[in-house]
Amino acid sequence: MDSDIALTDIRGEERIYEESDGNLRRRFRESSVTQREFTLPQADRGKDAWLFLAGCFMVEALIWGFPFSFGVFQEYYSTHEPFQSEPSGIAAIGTSSTGIMYLSCPVLFAVFKRWPQVRRNCTLIGLAINAVAVIAASFATEVPHLIITQGVLYAIGGVMIYCPTILFLDEWFVRRKGLAFGMMWAGTGVSGVVLPFIMSGLLTRFGFRTTLRAYVVALVVLALPLLYFVRPRLPLAQTSLQRRLDLNFLRTSIFWIPQSANIVQGLGYFIPNIYLPTYAMSQGMTGTEGTLMLALVNMGVVFGAIWAGALTDRMHVSSVMAICSLGAALAVFVFWGLANSLPMLCLFSLLYGLTAGGFSANYTGIVSRVKDQVAAADTGMIFGFLAAGRGIGAVASGPLSEALLHLQAWKGEAKLGYGTGYGLLIVFTGITAAGGGASWIARRVGWE
Repeated sequence: MDSDIALTDIRGEERIYEESDGNLRRRFRESSVTQREFTLPQADRGKDAWLFLAGCFMVEALIWGFPFSFGVFQEYYSTHEPFQSEPSGIAAIGTSSTGIMYLSCPVLFAVFKRWPQVRRNCTLIGLAINAVAVIAASFATEVPHLIITQGVLYAIGGVMIYCPTILFLDEWFVRRKGLAFGMMWAGTGVSGVVLPFIMSGLLTRFGFRTTLRAYVVALVVLALPLLYFVRPRLPLAQTSLQRRLDLNFLRTSIFWIPQSANIVQGLGYFIPNIYLPTYAMSQGMTGTEGTLMLALVNMGVVFGAIWAGALTDRMHVSSVMAICSLGAALAVFVFWGLANSLPMLCLFSLLYGLTAGGFSANYTGIVSRVKDQVAAADTGMIFGFLAAGRGIGAVASGPLSEALLHLQAWKGEAKLGYGTGYGLLIVFTGITAAGGGASWIARRVGWE
């Protein structure tokens, strides 16, 4: 769309307007009782589009960066009272937060499809719930309290902010959709580089109660002004047509094959974020070195999300998924499994974030392929079910990883990382990372 699109409504007349851009065609129906003329902002370019993307980037950084930095809290809660004496379930705090946010996406997208007028208000309500959740967590005295507040309640608020931004971004970017999503998701990585060091320093000096309350202040002060820019591009009347929710894409292999790979990849994806600081401490490294590894994973995510998003605009999505998956599997098996020093673990952290961190940027490519086959499918619902697939992995990885670590398999028998007691965890992470590339194999044999 090289120019703004002017729309005119005439009293008593109903018109259909179309925006066309390559394979994308949007149809809008507008009824009006008064004559008026207005101009849609440009998609893919212009001040408004980039301010919107900047707002999405920062909101993404603030909402997702907190749970993606949970490894620092994992290490603190495991070694300090009142949680040290009963540490069971600590891993579930972080995985329930990310997992429930992902799992709730289809429900929220369906709600917004039926009542689009509530989308912007939901972002403000979600921010308020986030603030209440973190403040409540600061009063916790048992692990279940943290699971409910820092995990479940925080996730409910986070998804209420996150889902509208996805729908709005689909309106603002057309030709550069993959790149735009990648840049937005890179916000998680940027905050994940900075937050672990800030949180680690605050936890060491002030404890978890003051740290959580300080984060609430920062969250509200930084996020509230930015939510002004996170708004729809299209007037509400153009997006409020009531249509039957089309879920026929759930019957197609073109959705379920990449979705299956997405679920498998999600089962292991969050494990390094949760356990790297604890792993570092178990190997005699300092808390700062463990925090450094977590920050390097998130630094890799910044670039991984952008390059993978850009590639999906140019390559078949299954090929990009295979590149991300193969790179992540090699990073796990070689640079974590065979690591015997801090530099090797730092290299693993960076490479893992760069490859595995770019996997979710493939969602835009999957959505495009599904819509090519099922034209009536709703973008938000496809994305929501993909996010839910990742959420299944996130929720399951908490108790599953604790069970694998409890076995202490190969400890003292195998060499290097495989013999540290984390061996099964490393192998499981590597296998699930490789499983993310199954869509490419399916396409090669003609299943997709």
